[in-house]
Amino acid sequence: MHSFLLLSPEVAAARNAGLPIVALESTIISHGMPYPQNVETARKVEQIIRDAGAVPATIAIMDGKICIGLSDAQLETLGTAPDAIKVSRRDLAYVLSQRLLGATTVAATMICAQLAGIEVFVTGGIGGVHRGAETSFDISADLQELAHTSVAVVCAGVKSILDIGLTLEYLETHGVPVVSVGQPGFPAFFTRESGFDADFQLDSPEAQANFIRTKWQLGLAGGVVVSNPVPERFAMPKEEIDRITEQALQEAAQQGVTGKKVTPFLLARIKELTAGRSLATNIALVEHNALVGARLAVALNVEKTAHAG
Repeated sequence: MHSFLLLSPEVAAARNAGLPIVALESTIISHGMPYPQNVETARKVEQIIRDAGAVPATIAIMDGKICIGLSDAQLETLGTAPDAIKVSRRDLAYVLSQRLLGATTVAATMICAQLAGIEVFVTGGIGGVHRGAETSFDISADLQELAHTSVAVVCAGVKSILDIGLTLEYLETHGVPVVSVGQPGFPAFFTRESGFDADFQLDSPEAQANFIRTKWQLGLAGGVVVSNPVPERFAMPKEEIDRITEQALQEAAQQGVTGKKVTPFLLARIKELTAGRSLATNIALVEHNALVGARLAVALNVEKTAHAG
């Protein structure tokens, strides 16, 4: 096993027993939600995965190790630490070598999951092409990671603060399939519809697993986006989110907020402008993704066992 990896007892036991494992990122804990909802959500999401027959592995960088699976104390540390660094592919070696506290983004979590032999990763939403990228070149490293790291990413699409059309174009160029669950439309995080369709609709975990396994057996390296819309009762009206997003984007530009600071700024502002309802939607969609991801991991594990036999 890779020398930088440190598996929790639960994950190590699952790995030895050949049980399905689901990776979880930690940026959502450190940067995506306020305390204590962040730690409560992390614990609840882990339990949802256990109840569905898989084993959760929340990933973070601590004391010079890639921790695959966190203890309650480690979750608390991440949830309350003011200095946790947001770690993408670029930052991974720095944070590890300097023994700093790091919360992994989608890209870094995919890298760590693949190192640990984990095939499914659950998150809220993935990064994408930022609005105005034709002049700023601001494109999330998540998309490049999806192009060449073979992990299935279950998410609620991309946030409407991004350019969704260009994000889907970029994924297509890099051969990353975008699958939708339960509807043809590609979701936009807080809302069930983005106005764009996914490439393929696959509703059952078995169909998703068969598709993903076939892709990798063909030697087609790279991830798969499994986009799962937020449950109807928690979804926010598209018009409202679009309007609020436009306002928050204008405020970010006026205040000179750029780079990595944009997303946390926009999310915080959207939360304020929706009187906290966006946080409830965020929590609901992560929980729903955990269920879909756990079922997919179980189905992929059956596929793996069947092919191994």
